[in-house]
Amino acid sequence: MARLELRNASKSYGKTVAVKDIDLVVEDNEFFCIFGPPSSGKTTILRLLLGLVAPDEGEIVIGDAAVSDQGPKERNLAMVFQNLALFPHMTAGQNLAFPLVERKLEKAAVMARVAEVAETLHITPLLDKPPAHLSGGERQRVAIGRALVRDPAAFLMDEPIAALDARLREEMRVELKRLQRELHHTIVYVTHDQEEAMSIADRIAVMEAGEIRQVGTPAEIYNLPNSRYVAELIGSPPMNFVDGTLGEGGRFQGREVPLSITLEGADGVGPAALAVRPEDLEIAAAGSAANGGVEASIYEVEPLGAFTIVDVSAGERILKVQAPGQPQFTLGERVSLVLDPARCHLFHGETGDLISSAR
Repeated sequence: MARLELRNASKSYGKTVAVKDIDLVVEDNEFFCIFGPPSSGKTTILRLLLGLVAPDEGEIVIGDAAVSDQGPKERNLAMVFQNLALFPHMTAGQNLAFPLVERKLEKAAVMARVAEVAETLHITPLLDKPPAHLSGGERQRVAIGRALVRDPAAFLMDEPIAALDARLREEMRVELKRLQRELHHTIVYVTHDQEEAMSIADRIAVMEAGEIRQVGTPAEIYNLPNSRYVAELIGSPPMNFVDGTLGEGGRFQGREVPLSITLEGADGVGPAALAVRPEDLEIAAAGSAANGGVEASIYEVEPLGAFTIVDVSAGERILKVQAPGQPQFTLGERVSLVLDPARCHLFHGETGDLISSAR
């Protein structure tokens, strides 16, 4: 178990900047997710931590020791790759044992450790099978087990369940969270899937073009995004945005949507974007909209069982509403779209930075 830290770390490949001035702390026994779109620098951070590449500037610290000059072996970190990288000519048990055999541990100690890890991962019946005879989820458990047998300082995981189908990914997310809680290990987990990041992380770092845009708990990232970029990236269905102008007294006037609403604590005058999550909008009868309401019409309906996604045409924009249950709407039906000012965010129209949030 260890605390991991990057201090002002930068890495470039030729003229391509992979990460720039990264300051990041992963606490001991923390499940930390690095989240962002492809080519945002997520995997480079793992490679810097593992020692596969050296930073051009800055420092890597594990525990209390600076390790920028150390190779991967000296850092005692375990890596789980997206492609799993299991040896096809070995059984699951032999794959688990391989890191210990390479370190020339006694056979009895190797077998005992393999048995212990296999029991933890519920794969004891699979130890005599080769990877080709295992399901995707079983191979994933073996790959994680091969990292676990070493008892490393921390685990680094690079989109390890991305290749699994949706149901298996859900099962493995629960399993990974259980393992981290029971084993008390530090995990740094890279993903481009917001659902994964939100469901398993203690904290999340949101990446953009080699820089960290926000670090926080899933609730903080979701409820208080510090920029339009983060707000657009987190949430399914995505957050609704209405571009417009912020006037005196916090009065916002929509440009493409006939929306006029006053937001408490909104300072400044100029271009702005009002944002509201689909679950914070309400569909009411036509003509019943008060302050913050918009006259609209039903554009499309997506019933999903426990809730329904309703696309509503307001002015020149389509806004999404997440309504509980299975409300019945007719396409083209006139309705009022009601916004609660206390559940809206306001972002600067040019920089995208958060101006105010009532959340």
